[in-house]
Amino acid sequence: MLDYLVRSISIDGSIRALAVVTTELGEEARRRHDLWPTAAAALGRALTGGLLLGALLKTGQRVAIKIEGDGPLGKILVEAESNGAVRGYVSRPHVHLPLRHDKLDVAGAVGRTGVLTVSKDLRLKEPYTGIVRLVSGEIAEDLAFYLAESEQIPSALALGVYVESDGRVSAAGGFLIQTLPPVQEEMLEELIGRIRALPPVTDLLRESRSPEDILTAIYGHLPFRLLEKYAVAWQCSCSRERVERALLTLGAEELLAMAQQGLTTITCEFCGQQYHLNEEELLELAKTGLA
Repeated sequence: MLDYLVRSISIDGSIRALAVVTTELGEEARRRHDLWPTAAAALGRALTGGLLLGALLKTGQRVAIKIEGDGPLGKILVEAESNGAVRGYVSRPHVHLPLRHDKLDVAGAVGRTGVLTVSKDLRLKEPYTGIVRLVSGEIAEDLAFYLAESEQIPSALALGVYVESDGRVSAAGGFLIQTLPPVQEEMLEELIGRIRALPPVTDLLRESRSPEDILTAIYGHLPFRLLEKYAVAWQCSCSRERVERALLTLGAEELLAMAQQGLTTITCEFCGQQYHLNEEELLELAKTGLA
Protein backbone atom coordinates (compact mmCIF):
# COMPACT_ATOMS: atom_id res chain seq x y z
CA MET A 1 0.00 0.00 0.00
CA LEU A 2 1.50 3.31 -1.08
CA ASP A 3 1.60 6.04 1.56
CA TYR A 4 -1.28 8.50 1.47
CA LEU A 5 -3.50 10.61 3.71
CA VAL A 6 -7.27 11.05 3.67
CA ARG A 7 -9.21 13.99 5.14
CA SER A 8 -12.92 13.73 5.95
CA ILE A 9 -15.78 15.42 7.79
CA SER A 10 -19.12 14.19 9.05
CA ILE A 11 -22.13 15.35 7.06
CA ASP A 12 -23.41 17.34 10.04
CA GLY A 13 -20.01 19.02 10.44
CA SER A 14 -19.49 17.83 14.02
CA ILE A 15 -16.51 15.52 13.42
CA ARG A 16 -13.28 16.02 11.49
CA ALA A 17 -11.21 12.89 10.88
CA LEU A 18 -7.93 12.15 9.12
CA ALA A 19 -6.18 8.84 8.54
CA VAL A 20 -2.81 8.09 6.96
CA VAL A 21 -0.60 5.16 6.05
CA THR A 22 3.15 5.86 6.36
CA THR A 23 4.80 2.46 5.97
CA GLU A 24 7.16 3.40 3.13
CA LEU A 25 8.00 6.66 4.89
CA GLY A 26 8.84 4.88 8.13
CA GLU A 27 11.07 2.42 6.33
CA GLU A 28 12.84 5.18 4.42
CA ALA A 29 13.51 7.04 7.66
CA ARG A 30 14.91 3.84 9.17
CA ARG A 31 17.27 3.31 6.24
CA ARG A 32 18.39 6.94 5.98
CA HIS A 33 19.26 7.25 9.67
CA ASP A 34 20.23 3.63 10.39
CA LEU A 35 17.60 3.54 13.12
CA TRP A 36 17.49 0.73 15.63
CA PRO A 37 14.00 -0.69 16.31
CA THR A 38 12.84 1.50 19.21
CA ALA A 39 14.26 4.61 17.56
CA ALA A 40 12.55 3.64 14.29
CA ALA A 41 9.20 3.33 16.06
CA ALA A 42 9.62 6.69 17.81
CA LEU A 43 10.63 8.64 14.71
CA GLY A 44 7.98 6.86 12.63
CA ARG A 45 5.29 7.93 15.08
CA ALA A 46 6.56 11.51 15.12
CA LEU A 47 6.67 11.69 11.31
CA THR A 48 3.11 10.38 11.11
CA GLY A 49 1.95 12.85 13.75
CA GLY A 50 3.62 15.67 11.86
CA LEU A 51 1.75 14.75 8.68
CA LEU A 52 -1.59 14.68 10.51
CA LEU A 53 -0.99 18.12 12.04
CA GLY A 54 0.29 19.43 8.71
CA ALA A 55 -2.91 18.27 7.02
CA LEU A 56 -4.87 20.72 9.19
CA LEU A 57 -2.98 23.69 7.71
CA LYS A 58 -3.62 25.74 4.60
CA THR A 59 -1.64 25.40 1.38
CA GLY A 60 1.95 26.59 1.75
CA GLN A 61 2.01 26.37 5.53
CA ARG A 62 4.19 24.02 7.57
CA VAL A 63 4.54 22.62 11.07
CA ALA A 64 7.57 21.60 13.13
CA ILE A 65 7.38 19.20 16.07
CA LYS A 66 10.22 19.03 18.58
CA ILE A 67 10.19 16.44 21.36
CA GLU A 68 12.80 16.78 24.09
CA GLY A 69 12.50 14.08 26.74
CA ASP A 70 14.84 12.68 29.36
CA GLY A 71 15.15 9.31 27.59
CA PRO A 72 18.15 7.98 25.64
CA LEU A 73 16.81 9.12 22.23
CA GLY A 74 17.52 12.77 22.98
CA LYS A 75 15.73 15.21 20.66
CA ILE A 76 13.23 14.27 17.96
CA LEU A 77 12.60 16.89 15.29
CA VAL A 78 10.03 16.63 12.48
CA GLU A 79 9.02 19.17 9.85
CA ALA A 80 5.88 18.60 7.75
CA GLU A 81 4.36 20.57 4.90
CA SER A 82 0.64 20.93 4.24
CA ASN A 83 1.13 19.08 0.94
CA GLY A 84 2.30 15.82 2.53
CA ALA A 85 6.07 16.33 2.44
CA VAL A 86 7.85 15.48 5.70
CA ARG A 87 11.34 14.97 7.12
CA GLY A 88 12.80 14.32 10.54
CA TYR A 89 15.57 12.87 12.70
CA VAL A 90 16.44 11.75 16.21
CA SER A 91 19.58 12.82 18.06
CA ARG A 92 20.58 9.23 18.87
CA PRO A 93 19.40 6.73 16.24
CA HIS A 94 21.08 3.69 17.80
CA VAL A 95 18.57 3.15 20.62
CA HIS A 96 16.73 -0.10 21.27
CA LEU A 97 15.22 -0.95 24.64
CA PRO A 98 13.82 -4.24 25.99
CA LEU A 99 10.17 -4.81 25.10
CA ARG A 100 7.58 -3.50 27.55
CA HIS A 101 4.32 -5.48 27.67
CA ASP A 102 5.47 -7.18 24.42
CA LYS A 103 5.70 -3.83 22.65
CA LEU A 104 8.55 -1.51 21.70
CA ASP A 105 9.18 0.83 24.63
CA VAL A 106 8.88 4.16 22.83
CA ALA A 107 8.00 6.02 26.03
CA GLY A 108 11.13 4.68 27.71
CA ALA A 109 13.26 5.82 24.76
CA VAL A 110 11.66 9.27 24.56
CA GLY A 111 11.36 9.79 28.30
CA ARG A 112 8.32 10.63 30.37
CA THR A 113 9.62 14.00 31.52
CA GLY A 114 10.30 16.79 29.06
CA VAL A 115 8.63 19.20 26.66
CA LEU A 116 6.84 19.10 23.33
CA THR A 117 7.13 22.16 21.11
CA VAL A 118 4.91 22.70 18.08
CA SER A 119 5.76 25.59 15.75
CA LYS A 120 3.54 26.55 12.83
CA ASP A 121 4.76 28.65 9.93
CA LEU A 122 1.51 30.25 8.79
CA ARG A 123 3.29 32.62 6.41
CA LEU A 124 2.92 35.47 8.88
CA LYS A 125 5.67 37.64 10.36
CA GLU A 126 6.25 35.29 13.28
CA PRO A 127 5.52 31.56 13.61
CA TYR A 128 2.95 30.36 16.13
CA THR A 129 4.60 28.28 18.86
CA GLY A 130 3.01 26.17 21.57
CA ILE A 131 4.91 24.36 24.33
CA VAL A 132 3.48 21.70 26.65
CA ARG A 133 4.97 19.14 28.99
CA LEU A 134 5.23 15.51 27.94
CA VAL A 135 2.44 13.48 29.50
CA SER A 136 3.60 9.96 28.57
CA GLY A 137 6.39 9.93 25.99
CA GLU A 138 4.19 7.79 23.73
CA ILE A 139 3.99 10.72 21.25
CA ALA A 140 0.32 10.23 20.27
CA GLU A 141 -0.89 11.08 23.77
CA ASP A 142 1.54 13.98 23.93
CA LEU A 143 0.30 15.47 20.66
CA ALA A 144 -3.34 15.02 21.73
CA PHE A 145 -2.53 16.82 24.99
CA TYR A 146 -0.95 19.66 23.01
CA LEU A 147 -4.07 20.03 20.83
CA ALA A 148 -6.31 20.12 23.91
CA GLU A 149 -4.11 22.50 25.91
CA SER A 150 -2.69 24.88 23.32
CA GLU A 151 -5.38 24.87 20.66
CA GLN A 152 -8.41 24.01 22.81
CA ILE A 153 -9.51 21.25 20.41
CA PRO A 154 -10.60 17.90 21.91
CA SER A 155 -8.74 15.29 19.85
CA ALA A 156 -8.16 11.56 19.69
CA LEU A 157 -4.87 10.57 18.11
CA ALA A 158 -3.45 7.13 17.34
CA LEU A 159 0.01 6.47 15.91
CA GLY A 160 1.65 3.13 15.24
CA VAL A 161 4.82 1.64 13.76
CA TYR A 162 5.40 -2.11 13.43
CA VAL A 163 9.05 -3.14 13.26
CA GLU A 164 9.92 -6.67 12.15
CA SER A 165 12.55 -8.82 13.88
CA ASP A 166 15.04 -7.88 11.15
CA GLY A 167 14.52 -4.17 11.92
CA ARG A 168 12.40 -3.42 8.86
CA VAL A 169 9.30 -1.22 9.21
CA SER A 170 6.41 -3.23 7.74
CA ALA A 171 3.42 -1.16 8.85
CA ALA A 172 2.98 2.43 10.01
CA GLY A 173 0.20 4.97 10.12
CA GLY A 174 -2.28 6.78 12.30
CA PHE A 175 -5.46 8.77 12.60
CA LEU A 176 -6.64 12.04 14.14
CA ILE A 177 -10.23 12.69 15.20
CA GLN A 178 -11.47 16.10 16.33
CA THR A 179 -14.88 17.23 17.56
CA LEU A 180 -16.22 20.53 16.29
CA PRO A 181 -18.83 22.68 18.06
CA PRO A 182 -21.58 22.24 18.91
CA VAL A 183 -20.65 18.90 20.51
CA GLN A 184 -23.42 16.30 20.84
CA GLU A 185 -22.68 14.33 24.01
CA GLU A 186 -24.46 11.12 22.96
CA MET A 187 -22.72 11.06 19.61
CA LEU A 188 -19.40 11.82 21.29
CA GLU A 189 -19.78 8.85 23.66
CA GLU A 190 -20.49 6.54 20.71
CA LEU A 191 -17.44 7.87 18.89
CA ILE A 192 -15.18 7.34 21.89
CA GLY A 193 -16.49 3.80 22.25
CA ARG A 194 -15.74 2.95 18.62
CA ILE A 195 -12.23 4.39 18.86
CA ARG A 196 -11.49 2.40 22.02
CA ALA A 197 -12.79 -0.78 20.39
CA LEU A 198 -10.45 -0.46 17.42
CA PRO A 199 -7.39 -2.72 17.26
CA PRO A 200 -3.99 -0.98 17.12
CA VAL A 201 -3.41 0.95 13.90
CA THR A 202 -0.57 -1.35 12.86
CA ASP A 203 -2.81 -4.41 13.24
CA LEU A 204 -5.34 -2.82 10.90
CA LEU A 205 -2.69 -1.92 8.33
CA ARG A 206 -1.14 -5.39 8.47
CA GLU A 207 -4.61 -6.72 7.65
CA SER A 208 -4.50 -4.52 4.52
CA ARG A 209 -7.07 -2.09 5.89
CA SER A 210 -6.86 1.27 4.14
CA PRO A 211 -7.16 4.75 5.67
CA GLU A 212 -10.68 4.86 4.23
CA ASP A 213 -11.51 1.58 6.01
CA ILE A 214 -10.24 3.01 9.28
CA LEU A 215 -12.36 6.14 8.90
CA THR A 216 -15.44 4.06 8.09
CA ALA A 217 -14.91 2.02 11.29
CA ILE A 218 -14.53 5.21 13.34
CA TYR A 219 -17.60 6.98 11.97
CA GLY A 220 -19.82 3.90 12.28
CA HIS A 221 -23.37 4.80 11.27
CA LEU A 222 -22.55 8.53 11.17
CA PRO A 223 -22.60 9.74 7.51
CA PHE A 224 -19.40 11.41 6.33
CA ARG A 225 -17.70 12.53 3.16
CA LEU A 226 -14.11 12.46 1.99
CA LEU A 227 -12.62 15.89 1.43
CA GLU A 228 -9.20 15.09 0.06
CA LYS A 229 -6.77 12.26 -0.60
CA TYR A 230 -3.11 12.80 -1.42
CA ALA A 231 0.24 11.06 -1.34
CA VAL A 232 2.68 11.64 1.53
CA ALA A 233 6.42 11.11 1.28
CA TRP A 234 9.84 11.88 2.65
CA GLN A 235 11.14 15.12 1.17
CA CYS A 236 14.04 17.18 2.41
CA SER A 237 14.40 20.87 1.58
CA CYS A 238 18.17 20.93 1.89
CA SER A 239 20.28 22.02 -1.10
CA ARG A 240 23.77 23.19 -1.89
CA GLU A 241 22.46 26.76 -2.18
CA ARG A 242 21.00 26.60 1.33
CA VAL A 243 24.24 25.17 2.70
CA GLU A 244 26.20 28.03 1.15
CA ARG A 245 23.77 30.60 2.58
CA ALA A 246 24.17 29.04 6.01
CA LEU A 247 27.95 29.12 5.73
CA LEU A 248 27.86 32.81 4.80
CA THR A 249 26.32 33.55 8.20
CA LEU A 250 29.57 32.34 9.80
CA GLY A 251 31.40 35.37 8.46
CA ALA A 252 34.42 35.78 6.18
CA GLU A 253 37.00 35.17 8.92
CA GLU A 254 35.57 31.77 9.83
CA LEU A 255 35.25 30.80 6.15
CA LEU A 256 38.90 31.67 5.54
CA ALA A 257 39.90 29.49 8.48
CA MET A 258 37.84 26.61 7.05
CA ALA A 259 39.45 27.09 3.63
CA GLN A 260 42.91 26.60 5.16
CA GLN A 261 41.80 23.17 6.37
CA GLY A 262 41.01 22.07 2.80
CA LEU A 263 37.89 20.07 1.98
CA THR A 264 34.86 20.71 4.22
CA THR A 265 31.89 18.36 4.39
CA ILE A 266 28.46 19.51 5.59
CA THR A 267 25.90 16.80 6.38
CA CYS A 268 22.15 17.47 6.54
CA GLU A 269 20.79 16.18 9.85
CA PHE A 270 17.42 15.44 8.30
CA CYS A 271 18.34 13.33 5.29
CA GLY A 272 22.05 12.55 5.58
CA GLN A 273 22.93 14.24 2.27
CA GLN A 274 26.54 15.39 2.25
CA TYR A 275 27.78 18.59 0.61
CA HIS A 276 31.51 18.92 -0.08
CA LEU A 277 33.21 22.30 -0.46
CA ASN A 278 36.89 22.58 -1.41
CA GLU A 279 39.34 25.33 -0.57
CA GLU A 280 38.60 27.35 -3.70
CA GLU A 281 34.83 27.28 -3.10
CA LEU A 282 35.23 28.34 0.54
CA LEU A 283 37.50 31.22 -0.47
CA GLU A 284 34.90 32.35 -3.01
CA LEU A 285 32.25 32.31 -0.28
CA ALA A 286 34.55 34.33 1.98
CA LYS A 287 34.93 36.94 -0.79
CA THR A 288 31.13 37.08 -1.10
CA GLY A 289 30.89 37.63 2.64
CA LEU A 290 33.34 40.53 2.45
CA ALA A 291 31.50 42.17 -0.45
